[in-house]
Amino acid sequence: MKIVKKDPGKSPEIIEIENTLSAFQEAVGGYIETVTLFEDLCLICNEEGRLMGLPHNVECCGVDFVGTVLAAGVDGEEFCGLNDRQIHAVMTQMLG
Repeated sequence: MKIVKKDPGKSPEIIEIENTLSAFQEAVGGYIETVTLFEDLCLICNEEGRLMGLPHNVECCGVDFVGTVLAAGVDGEEFCGLNDRQIHAVMTQMLG
């Protein structure tokens, strides 16, 4: 599925990722935590990122994130790929 990945100190990029817990955990380097931005969009980050001392990444919607951050769509209780509107919104916010 298509999502946006933002590593600390780098520009966000559109990537393809398998829709599995293990793929998300591997991408953020540990247990995942989700922060809902909109009904259909969330950010996924490392749940223990601050405890691990991961570097600051981005402020998004008033929340500071550390470590790698993923933006994914939400469909009910499942993650899903992002549509073009969501990608534009996420890229604008993360670059802004």
